[in-house]
Amino acid sequence: MPNLVGAGTEAQDPRLAELLERMSAIEAMGGSDRVERQHGLGKLTARERLGVLLDPGTFEEIGAHIEHRATDLGMDRVQAPADGVVTGVGRIDGRPVYVFAQDFSVLGGSLGEMHAAKIQRVQDLALKSGVPIIGLNDSGGARIQEGVDALNGYGEIFKRNTWSSGVIPQITVIMGPSAGGAVYSPALTDLIVMVRGTGQMFITGPEVIKSVTGEVVSQEALGGADAQLSRSGVAHLACDSDVEALAAVRKLLSYLPANNVEEPPVLPVEDPVDRPTSELRHLVPLQSAKPYEVKTVIRAMTDRGSFFELQQGYADNLVIGLARLGGRSVGVVANQPKVLAGTLDIDASDKLARFVRFCDAFNLPLVTLVDTPGYLPGTQQEYGGIIRHGAKVLYAYAEAVVPKVTVILRKAYGGAYLAMCSRSVGADWVFAWPSAEIAVMGPEGAANIIFRQAIRSAPDPEAMRREKTEEYRRKFAHPYVAARHGQVDAVIDPGQTRHHVLRALMALYNKRDEGPPRRHGNIPL
Repeated sequence: MPNLVGAGTEAQDPRLAELLERMSAIEAMGGSDRVERQHGLGKLTARERLGVLLDPGTFEEIGAHIEHRATDLGMDRVQAPADGVVTGVGRIDGRPVYVFAQDFSVLGGSLGEMHAAKIQRVQDLALKSGVPIIGLNDSGGARIQEGVDALNGYGEIFKRNTWSSGVIPQITVIMGPSAGGAVYSPALTDLIVMVRGTGQMFITGPEVIKSVTGEVVSQEALGGADAQLSRSGVAHLACDSDVEALAAVRKLLSYLPANNVEEPPVLPVEDPVDRPTSELRHLVPLQSAKPYEVKTVIRAMTDRGSFFELQQGYADNLVIGLARLGGRSVGVVANQPKVLAGTLDIDASDKLARFVRFCDAFNLPLVTLVDTPGYLPGTQQEYGGIIRHGAKVLYAYAEAVVPKVTVILRKAYGGAYLAMCSRSVGADWVFAWPSAEIAVMGPEGAANIIFRQAIRSAPDPEAMRREKTEEYRRKFAHPYVAARHGQVDAVIDPGQTRHHVLRALMALYNKRDEGPPRRHGNIPL
């Protein structure tokens, strides 16, 4: 802190002691007792969190002296340094970001009029500047004493979240409670990281649920990190500590551009473009029903150590994540044959569509690995709206204008073949392994329909069914039919997958593809 009144004048000017005391109060936020309580819960304070998140010495605070307006509900007697939220700008890996960090040690981190105004201020500056904004949430929700002014504050924040959507990356870290209206701002952002054991999100808490429905549930079971990651799909990452979560945010930003008109950062890479992926020649079983781990394919073809999976534990029949190819960021989508045979269901469709739109918004090329027998059948899926949810995937891929490269590893049947970024839906390049099976349905089902009469009249129907199934597979269920018809650009050696995909992307990096002018489409939400 600079000397405010000149060296050696502290004893002569009593104002200095008062000013220093006020600055210390702002730095300490809620006081030492509350800071110790925060530490006792395994949580850092707002300023400590910013110290971990940002490059050392780069934080410039905005609005440190702002406090709530006095009201007739006792707030005139309440001390609330910085009104419970620290806001400003700093740098991550040398790149500017705007930040806000709620501090539970001050009025429980509750949001009032001025608290909200501080967040709105950095939201506006981030949008004007075209740089990411990161919110560290640790709040008891709306400040009851401020009534409608607190609710209005949330509304203004939601509006700015929406304005910023698809323009600048918005990342939220849930590091404490986030209840009621407080959950909707995180839900409007691009990525949500949660801390296990301390971060919770829910619309209504356990007590309200118990009084209304009779259900008994803990806060962690209801809205903790694992619940919101694996059951609801609201969260994208769950971490074990504040420090781990903040490190994850720094890593996430390394894949992303500052805004929608810039390209993602390109990092130096020592992984050769033409590195063979010979291990992939033996990874995928030729028998289409046998499972395998598709993440092995992803890790083999992308730059070593670069794959960063998102929403792991939710709809695991589909894998999504960020990676690099030749040092450039890409989004990766892959069916997971070891879970539900890689079928697409309601949750996987939502997970896929949202990720594709996120990548398209921020100039991340899409690499799609296909091995799916179709959409998951059943009344639960049909009644749950699989038609509507599946249509989101078609919409997202068809709408995306970033480079799109598809590799068909094995099964690609029916509507799921189309949904997983086929040529007709907008893929720029489509490769297929020799093991690929591209058809309206699987060979068994197709043979049962096409050769129904021959199978029925055969002396041994089962033997005839097997014979006709193999005949169909041999004649039609292979990639060369699609290649002859121009729906596959090349049938490639799995051992050269990285080489082919990377060269295709290099050819597409200057792609320009603008759709017809419109306000926005009407995605089947």
